[in-house]
Amino acid sequence: MKLKKTLQDLMKVVIEEANRNPEFAKELETALGLEPKPEKEEKGRSAHRRAAAILDPISLAREGEDALRTKLEPLTLDQLRDIVAEYGMDPGKLVMKWKTPDRVIDRIVDYSVARAKKGEAFLR
Repeated sequence: MKLKKTLQDLMKVVIEEANRNPEFAKELETALGLEPKPEKEEKGRSAHRRAAAILDPISLAREGEDALRTKLEPLTLDQLRDIVAEYGMDPGKLVMKWKTPDRVIDRIVDYSVARAKKGEAFLR
């Protein structure tokens, strides 16, 4: 029982010092591996989410397939993947694995043109 009392007294002193001295508290957290988690850069977004798409492919598809392709060609593979992710153009989870931008551009164009034309039959 003497060990239990000694440990309780020790912890009481450590806790009181940590409450009084923020530097001691920080060193204690570091020593115990309890460093605070870094804050997220964007509130509400998970650390594993992709960046926002830099253009709207569906509105560009309404202007024409060529206009859309012209805007997509200078983009990097990551920027193209951001568009695919934001607009839900990868239901089979395959596009994110593709390595060639041309292939991803084809997918974006196909989906965008289809969505841009969706509902046209009811407008006539």
